[in-house]
Amino acid sequence: MKLNLNHTHNSHHFKTNRIIFLLNIFAVYLILMVANVKNVSAQQSQSGFALGDSVFLLNGKPFQIISGEMHYTRVPREAWKSRMLAAKAMGLNTISTYVFWNTHEPQKGQFDFSGNNDIVEFVKLAKQVGLWVILRPSPYVCAEWEFGGYPYWLQNEDGLVVRSKESKYLQAYKSYIDEIGKKLAPLQINHGGNILMVQVENEYGLYGNDKDYLSVNVKMFRKAGFDGVLYTCDPPGNIANGHLDGLLPAVNGTDRPEQVKRVIRNNHNGKGPYFISEWYPAWFDWWGAPHHTVPSARYAPRLDSVLAAGLSINMYMFHGGTTRGFMNGANLNDNSPYEPQVNSYGYDAPLDEAGNPTPKYMAFRKVIEKYLPAGQKLPPVPASKPSMVIPPIALGQSVRMLDMLPKPSSGLIPLTFEDLKQDYGFVLYRTQIQKHSGVLKLEGLRDYAIVMIDGKKVGVLDRRLKQDSLTITTDKPTSTLDILVENLGRINFGKYLLKNKKGITGRVLLNGNEVKNWQMYSLPFNHIENIKFGQKPVVAGSPVLKKGTFILNKLQDTYLNMSNWGKGVVWVNGHNLGRYWSIGPQQTLYLPAEWLKEGKNEIVVLELLNPALNIITTDKPILNLLQQSALINK
Repeated sequence: MKLNLNHTHNSHHFKTNRIIFLLNIFAVYLILMVANVKNVSAQQSQSGFALGDSVFLLNGKPFQIISGEMHYTRVPREAWKSRMLAAKAMGLNTISTYVFWNTHEPQKGQFDFSGNNDIVEFVKLAKQVGLWVILRPSPYVCAEWEFGGYPYWLQNEDGLVVRSKESKYLQAYKSYIDEIGKKLAPLQINHGGNILMVQVENEYGLYGNDKDYLSVNVKMFRKAGFDGVLYTCDPPGNIANGHLDGLLPAVNGTDRPEQVKRVIRNNHNGKGPYFISEWYPAWFDWWGAPHHTVPSARYAPRLDSVLAAGLSINMYMFHGGTTRGFMNGANLNDNSPYEPQVNSYGYDAPLDEAGNPTPKYMAFRKVIEKYLPAGQKLPPVPASKPSMVIPPIALGQSVRMLDMLPKPSSGLIPLTFEDLKQDYGFVLYRTQIQKHSGVLKLEGLRDYAIVMIDGKKVGVLDRRLKQDSLTITTDKPTSTLDILVENLGRINFGKYLLKNKKGITGRVLLNGNEVKNWQMYSLPFNHIENIKFGQKPVVAGSPVLKKGTFILNKLQDTYLNMSNWGKGVVWVNGHNLGRYWSIGPQQTLYLPAEWLKEGKNEIVVLELLNPALNIITTDKPILNLLQQSALINK
């Protein structure tokens, strides 16, 4: 076949030109794409939250976080907004909160985000008020909270080790953080919400130094949807252990600007920004120890120096509120005894337990005003709420605890709360003993026991005082031995997190011989509405529940003065106000107006030791009264 060479040449030349043309088009396309990506990136940095070399950047401009810690679980839902408005009036631009695993998953696989657990509404309400949010959703929170935020049922998982790479822990952790992510990840600033940053773990450097474990945390957070700014926090000496490369290392417990800058630079590639994630204007209280206060004059100058240096800060607490129900934690270490915390979490904070401004609030507000952006003014300081004294409340109905026992569980040896699948409250241990006189010893008592023989109290044992034995005498051939054990709060900090079961966790010995064959009655007091009360008075001598009503024609805050009672718990209109204990320092229970009703109100008191005739109230809290006589083993 004869070829037309000229045609072939022209065709080849045409194809070459077309390829060059297409390559040029593609090059232009790539240039435009790169420019667009840069433009999008620039827009994102201009409309979100980012880490600058020395400051935070909000919408591309320097932003100083002035934050206060406030926990949704410790404030009545009806009062969230008023507390947030008070935060703005003091000059805060951000609220920080933990997320509490044990409130949201009280039983395995059963999640609760209703009522006072509705953290989604808490975050959205902060946005409405004009506050940013720092979210702290790690499974461990410490926070003077029961088991440091862990749900009790983790201890029923064989081999599970908290704060580790153990598989059962990570599986439970993943289930929890995924559920939190579904609720809260959409509220991050990079998704149009008001959550600026999210904390990974919590002071992990005080506990361990496993960087692989921290890396697993980050991966879980990312998979759960937390794709914004993540950070860790630790005291200065522990940051190296608790920090993971790539995350901002925040500092707890110091307010010296040069120290803060130095430790963050040393762990963050020589850069900032600089964030004091927990700054303590005072401290918390525990039963049997003095009330803690710190004058504002000591801390206002320190706040001034921090803000003048351009550092960001979160004060822990801005408003502590109340640890209601059975959710208080406890401390224990090798150098101190078991220390269960009181349920008032006022913390001597700027905003007191009832949400009223204090002198500390005014002093801090004056400092913050100096650093407001030009032209910005603070809202007026909210007025303190009125409080009232209610006439003495008679408690005309009563029932002995021993007369309202549920169906028991049986066992050769005492079972723990966890064995009984019980979270909080009380367990009554019952057995029969022969006529005897000798020493009764409870091995591993956790935490407080009332010992009764044939329905009469013969003594109490208190873990705080390292008491585990008492002498008992029985006159009958056979007597009923009852031991009522109270969970005073699982440890929330340190290595003893791993040893947190409750009840009688060891053997019961009588003159050295093991006592067996027990019946165990679970008394979590979750549903006091089901308790049947009688009209006849109950003779003191064993734990008793008393009930009464009172009529109101106005609704104001008040405080139940329980100093003449012994030890117990109070419910008003179904709300568990928490524990009281005459040893102090806390003698009153805060009763918020939001939980009262015009007309008839109902009160129930569980008294373990010494019931009084009625309930008296006061219009001021009593948080600093230790009654040494109450410390004696009655």
